[in-house]
Amino acid sequence: MTIRVVTYNVHKCRGMDRRTRPARVAEVLREVNPDIAALQEVMQHQVEVIASELGLRFVMGENRKHAGYAYGNAVLSRFPIRDSRNYDLTVQGREERGCLRADIGWKKLSVLHVFNVHLGTSLLERRQQGRRLVTRELVNDLSLQSPRIVLGDFNEWSRGVTTRLLRSQLESVDIRSHLNRSRTYPGFLPFLHLDHIYYDQELKLERLTLLRTRKALVASDHLPLAAEFTAD
Repeated sequence: MTIRVVTYNVHKCRGMDRRTRPARVAEVLREVNPDIAALQEVMQHQVEVIASELGLRFVMGENRKHAGYAYGNAVLSRFPIRDSRNYDLTVQGREERGCLRADIGWKKLSVLHVFNVHLGTSLLERRQQGRRLVTRELVNDLSLQSPRIVLGDFNEWSRGVTTRLLRSQLESVDIRSHLNRSRTYPGFLPFLHLDHIYYDQELKLERLTLLRTRKALVASDHLPLAAEFTAD
């Protein structure tokens, strides 16, 4: 049984045409048809629209308020969300950041732990966040016995601390071998690779896709990156 997981920074649902349209983001995701969607830079009322349009469950990880709404990361799922927890990755003096963990009841496994990450734009900031991410209080929590997927917008396009730490413990999706490209951001003229997916060895990566339809190119500055996994 295959499960399709997507990471997508939706940029507050504000597109390249400067229009804020959560329903358009939902239309883009409908083309991907994910079982699990990890969204970054999204407000709760926007997630409610997207989840309703797609008929998915969701949990919200609030990192701060924006225009009076909860703002941060969200995980949407076709399968039951058994539990969730939001971890604070904020570095003093920088924008509030976080990692949202959602425990998904996938039929193939008792639980699939999905970590939706959005790291900062500063190198020193990401170094602290990366080290915090792999602690025993977060991704390496010893109480988590099921496979993990760690994905999101890492704002890291070179082999920084976060990349090295996660690659030393998890499998890393190699976009070049699957997509024949090494850059995915921004959508129109990509020159960076910011969106990453890491996973446990119990999972097998079957396919990787980057949606580059006309609608996807307008809906956000990022493009949805989708990975299909099977489990032994």
